[in-house]
Amino acid sequence: MATMDREMILADFQACTGIENIDEAITLLEQNNWDLLAAINGVIPQENGITSAGVNRQSALSPSAGVSSPTHVVESSSAIPVWCPLLERQPRFLNFAIEYKNRSIDAILEDSSSIGDIKSFLQKELQIPVERMELRGWKTGEVSNSTILRTLHLPKHNSLYLHTADLLAGTSTSGSDADRLQKDFLLNITNLETHIDYKLPFRGNNSVQDVKSSIADLTNIPVRDQQWEGWPRSVQNDMVPQKRLNRSQRNFGWMTLVSCGLQEPSHNLSVSRKPDVSGSQNRRTEDVQMVSEEESDVDDVHFGMDETESEIFGGEAVTQRKFRPMMPDGVENEVDALMHFMAEFSSRYGEQHPVFFIGSLEDACQEAFYCPAQDRKLLAVYLHHDSSILAHVFCSQLLCAESVVAFLSQSCISWAWDVTTESSRARLLSLCSRHFGSVAAQTLRAYSPEQFPLLLLISGKRNANEVISVTTGNTTLDELMMRLMHAMDIFTEQQQQDIRDEEERAARESMKREQDEAYQLSLEADRAKCEAQEREIAEQARIEQQKIEQEQEKEAIRKSLALSLPDEPPDTQSQVVAKVRIRTPSGNFLERRFLAAQPLSFLLDFIASQGFPLHEYKLLSTYPRRDVSQLDASQSLQDLGLGPQETLFLEAKQ
Repeated sequence: MATMDREMILADFQACTGIENIDEAITLLEQNNWDLLAAINGVIPQENGITSAGVNRQSALSPSAGVSSPTHVVESSSAIPVWCPLLERQPRFLNFAIEYKNRSIDAILEDSSSIGDIKSFLQKELQIPVERMELRGWKTGEVSNSTILRTLHLPKHNSLYLHTADLLAGTSTSGSDADRLQKDFLLNITNLETHIDYKLPFRGNNSVQDVKSSIADLTNIPVRDQQWEGWPRSVQNDMVPQKRLNRSQRNFGWMTLVSCGLQEPSHNLSVSRKPDVSGSQNRRTEDVQMVSEEESDVDDVHFGMDETESEIFGGEAVTQRKFRPMMPDGVENEVDALMHFMAEFSSRYGEQHPVFFIGSLEDACQEAFYCPAQDRKLLAVYLHHDSSILAHVFCSQLLCAESVVAFLSQSCISWAWDVTTESSRARLLSLCSRHFGSVAAQTLRAYSPEQFPLLLLISGKRNANEVISVTTGNTTLDELMMRLMHAMDIFTEQQQQDIRDEEERAARESMKREQDEAYQLSLEADRAKCEAQEREIAEQARIEQQKIEQEQEKEAIRKSLALSLPDEPPDTQSQVVAKVRIRTPSGNFLERRFLAAQPLSFLLDFIASQGFPLHEYKLLSTYPRRDVSQLDASQSLQDLGLGPQETLFLEAKQ
């Protein structure tokens, strides 16, 4: 959505709801995705809405207490009807207190009026042509007569300052001078005390007082103590005691640079401290110089900042103070440097400020980027430079604003560094080159001190860190918030993509892990199967070997028994012979002759020598049935009744 469209929606929303706080209005619109109808429905009950065909506006008056000049009615010539979908839009009135010399003019206008309407009203009151007016005190960027007040997002009460520098100088603004008002002047200003040169660009419509106030910020020499060389004769009135000057001369400080007669395009000046205060250099410069409301405009010129700068700095009394450096020069430990930076920042700008990460830049990157994608944050790097005239305004009005502090605290890891000294600047460039790449370091090196401070928003993009936004000190609060939200949109889109990538990667890793586990289980099963087969084969081999050994042992026993037996007696033997016939379990028969007087053990040894050991078989007789193998082996066959012919059979033991 275009920025101008959002500004129109914001203005319509504020007019319809009466919400004057811009941050609150933007938050409500963001919650409804900038849908005006939905946002209004969320704030105002729908049953109370009144549909209107249009809006009729007119200017209104509001008495202002404590102001001597009368209050006036200002009719807006540029009123623009705004349509509200739910109810008739209530006009939003803005109060303006306009200071001019020793006068204060109050006016109340609708936010649909333009800056030209204010000048037209002042023309009636002061009889000053509109083209010679310059209104100061706007908190936004450049404005023109056609600028609508609504687009500036102004608060209800505003203070402005009217300047007519060309009249004060006694000159008229020609067409060429009007063009020169928008030209840039380069002022080469030398501080004669420190011998430091400043090259400051100013617009032609800036005043002499603007230059002096800027130098006061840079050199810590209050405007009242400045002594200048190089100004044209028309500006040399600061060498004359103020009481001698008439009112027109006293306003020389508000002369524009164009009306001063400066050399174009550059002009050389020098500044030093006045001799009457040079002897008190050791005096603490923190003393506050208060300017009371009763003092005249002479003192307003003499004492430091103009009304515009006072308004920018919140309307507080101007304090000329020499601050301690944000970081000690040559500090080695980053943690010590950042603790010093935090303490000094709080001392200057109060306790409401971003919470800066205390640690090295590498640690800050680790905290912001090297974590799960859903926990990542932007890295906000604030770079401070005390030589920049924008530093105080940026810190006090922007960086410490409630909306900015809330955004940085919630969405960012904030890290800060001071680049005022050359050593700290060189160290920062080295850190940036290491963590963000040489391109980022070269980009930072190109920024001049006048462009500081800088606010960098950095995103951890996959395997590289990317600088997605750089905000310089010359910006407004609205522009800063828009940049922050735009950077957040980019970061959120990338974060969602990273979350999806992480989820897909986690799913792939989970699947791979499951596959690996299944593969390992399969390997273990195969290994167990192989081991079982190997054990079975080994067992079979052992059994076979055991059988072989048993067979060998049996064969050895058999042979031994066969050798131990006496010879079988021949048929012609005169002694009584017992012929024994033995049936084996397989049905075969064994036959042998023994002497009847020989013991039973010879018969048993013969049976064993034939492969039938008695521990496996038993020898039985048929009639009477008896287990011969259990008889006394020492008795003779004849005594046991075995002969002269005997038939026995073998039976395996159970």
